Amino acid sequence: MSPTSDDVPAAARILEGVAHRTPVLSSSTLDAQLGCSAHLKAENLQRAGAFKFRGAFTALSRLPHDDAVVAFSSGNHAQVVALAAALQGRAATIVMPSDAPAMKSAATRGYGAEVVAYDRRTEDRAALAARLAEERGAHVIPPFDHPDIIAGQGTAALELLQETGPLDLLFVPLGGGGLLSGSLLAAGLLAPGCRVIGVEPAAGDDVQRSLALGRPVTIDVPETLADGAQTTRVGDTTFAIIRERVESVITVADDALVAEMRFLAERMKTVVEPTGCLGLAGLRAWAQEHDVGGLRAGVILSGGNVDLRRFAALVG
Repeated sequence: MSPTSDDVPAAARILEGVAHRTPVLSSSTLDAQLGCSAHLKAENLQRAGAFKFRGAFTALSRLPHDDAVVAFSSGNHAQVVALAAALQGRAATIVMPSDAPAMKSAATRGYGAEVVAYDRRTEDRAALAARLAEERGAHVIPPFDHPDIIAGQGTAALELLQETGPLDLLFVPLGGGGLLSGSLLAAGLLAPGCRVIGVEPAAGDDVQRSLALGRPVTIDVPETLADGAQTTRVGDTTFAIIRERVESVITVADDALVAEMRFLAERMKTVVEPTGCLGLAGLRAWAQEHDVGGLRAGVILSGGNVDLRRFAALVG
């Protein structure tokens, strides 16, 4: 089933008192650089360091009590499913690529989940997760293509719009499409005039290609710093929502992500991972090509899970 806009506030009620209501950040320096008013939703400060906690907790909350779960993820979804399962007293098994950031693997284990490694270039993570779930009598919790996941992710944009009021533009990081499709549902409810733009890494432009062809396409694993957006195919449910509602999907290069990581650390004193900077890099690129004077723009900083040594090497 495809979620509707009404499912987003329903997810917000599930998350009330559990998920952090993350702050909305602003910077006069950033506004001056862009020529518009920018409002940054700091989901890097969410539980487990990413917006994905919202969708995971929502989806697990709708399962029978004590049922085990299996998930597959390069990092952030892994951590949030592990945390949500721990909070709900469930066993969790997480299928993670062998080259996932060490910090994310360690955090996933730290929340009490079992981690099963796989080779992202030779093995099918979804098939491995399905086999494990069947063996263990568990539920598979996909990272994005699930109605409860989508509704839960949409609560980040819902909160942003509740705090700022209607926005003219909203820039959202884009991998498998859970955050973008949820944000589109939230905007449709609270700010139907808002133009929502998805932002992919340049090496992982599968959604942009899919929109051009009118159907989801599969690409090779993209080589990008944005490990949270290294998806090879958009979800069927997420694509249907994106295709119907999105204003545009744009791409940004990895060096633009590093520049935004540096800006956010130096000028706004916040640590954001490369994937989390997609939205801000997208807004900056959009402002260079379009007249944004006097407009109010929202950005979702989707996560902050980056190894500090890697962060220092990138921004130093």
